[in-house]
Amino acid sequence: MLRYAVRRIGLAIVILLTVMLAMYAMVFLIPGDPASLALGPRATPELKALLRERMGLDEPLLTQIWLFLKNAATGDLGYDVWSQRPVLDLIWEFFPKTLVLGLVALLWALVLGILLGAAAVVWRGTITDRALGLLSVSFISVPSFVIAIYAILIFAVWLHWLPAIGAGSPGDLGSQIRALILPAFALGIGWVGYLARLVRASLLEVMGEHHIRTARAFGLPEHRVVFRYALRVAIIPTIALLAVGLGSILSSAVFVEAVFSRPGIGTLMTGAVSNRNYPVVMGCVLFMTAFYLFVVTAADLLIARLDPRVRDAVRR
Repeated sequence: MLRYAVRRIGLAIVILLTVMLAMYAMVFLIPGDPASLALGPRATPELKALLRERMGLDEPLLTQIWLFLKNAATGDLGYDVWSQRPVLDLIWEFFPKTLVLGLVALLWALVLGILLGAAAVVWRGTITDRALGLLSVSFISVPSFVIAIYAILIFAVWLHWLPAIGAGSPGDLGSQIRALILPAFALGIGWVGYLARLVRASLLEVMGEHHIRTARAFGLPEHRVVFRYALRVAIIPTIALLAVGLGSILSSAVFVEAVFSRPGIGTLMTGAVSNRNYPVVMGCVLFMTAFYLFVVTAADLLIARLDPRVRDAVRR
């Protein structure tokens, strides 16, 4: 188990280093001088030189890469070009808002996805099972930003039930919850379909095991067998999907936050891209990549701990 954990952590570090190098190289693949692009054509040579110095572009390429890697390893992601605030401070200011949005979206998608998947197994082979399957595929196929636009039109513009933009009034929990409903709905609805299909497939596999046949032999009703005995085992494969889902939801939050004008890491990145603020863009991408790798690696280790089949394979 220890060797497996070391391998998974080592792989995550290699991926993170690769992303860092690729991301830094992309700055030099963009046509033109980054300082000139950020300041515009009317900027003086002195001002461009000052901005290049702030962005660390006045050093040789290999020196820039080494300094970037060394500073990132110590948690120094550079400084915002315009405000001169540390990039990490900006990320810690905006990221919790995006994380709360992503967790709420994943939580409601998880609950509904498990219920739909289990219901499809209870009524498997019936028209209810087919209808739930069609509904799940429909959820998966629609992009989150399309759901966001239609959610605003229906619930904010036509019905006037929920706010269309913003994150609610500071200090007003009720207002913040109301402002969270539509973005969380738009982000999570696609994962309802994924989770429902995975839970259904996993449950059908578990339903053939010995302890399930024993429970049926005692005359227990089918819904009790599914929800009380089979679901506890079938839920394990969803852990890996939840890790991937959280990373995907946080990535999709960039678009949803833009649609709903919510503060978050997506808003920070969008503004940095518009202003050619490369240190903030690179810092946000690096932070989100590290967070995603952390969640996925933790999920892999948890599965290896909980699932006897994976645990036995790891020990071989």
